[in-house]
Amino acid sequence: MAAVSIAVKGKDGKEKALASGENQAILVFEGEYEEGDIIVVGTDKTHMHYVVRIDDCMDEALVYVTRQEVIYPIPFGEKKVSYNPKAFIGDKHYLTIRTASEHETAAYRNLAKNVMDQHGDPGCYPHAFANVETRGEAVFAARNAIDGVLASESHGNWPYESWGINQQDDAELTLEFGRPVDFDQLVLYTRSDFPHDNWWVKATFSFSDGTSEVVTMTKSVKPHVFSIKRRNITWVKLSDLIKADDPSPFPALTQIEVYGKDSE
Repeated sequence: MAAVSIAVKGKDGKEKALASGENQAILVFEGEYEEGDIIVVGTDKTHMHYVVRIDDCMDEALVYVTRQEVIYPIPFGEKKVSYNPKAFIGDKHYLTIRTASEHETAAYRNLAKNVMDQHGDPGCYPHAFANVETRGEAVFAARNAIDGVLASESHGNWPYESWGINQQDDAELTLEFGRPVDFDQLVLYTRSDFPHDNWWVKATFSFSDGTSEVVTMTKSVKPHVFSIKRRNITWVKLSDLIKADDPSPFPALTQIEVYGKDSE
């Protein structure tokens, strides 16, 4: 049994709403979010899987939590435009946390997806970070590449958020799992806002076991699927991105998916 909680706190640290329980907590916050508000997800047992609903119009997140508190700032302004415009608004909000069931944690699934990923090291995995994000804008942040939104034929505000590389040839994105996983398939949805966008013809996947794989791609609106099998991997890095010979200087990544299971 795990003691779990979910709370909304103001910028002054005062609690606006709280729900707690054994293995599950369900919170209805009646009020409008204000700038500086945070959601605090809590548990007394770390290094476990939990299912968290951070907002009622976003998918639940099956996450691996390594800290007793995960802090989630409510996005406002420029940070908000990479989310569904219906998210975090209104005067009634439904938030939940529960311990993940065995059938959920044992399932073959996309190990990369985390709709509540954010910058920094929140202790909540999977987590994506990069050495560059175009102009530091939220619509080009690394987290967009694992948020489960696959729309790729435009760029900018939701649902067309992506990982943008600011035209840097040395751009790289790292996906951390927080624990060892086994997988047999990697998928890249490259942004396909042609002719605005360029595309990558070659890239390298590097893995925490010291191995790597070079893959090739073509101009396409369809996902690029790679059969790559690894065991006991804690992170994957995408790098050495080679652009096509095209006038556009703007290749970008809409989504990365990794299919497999937790290592036994």
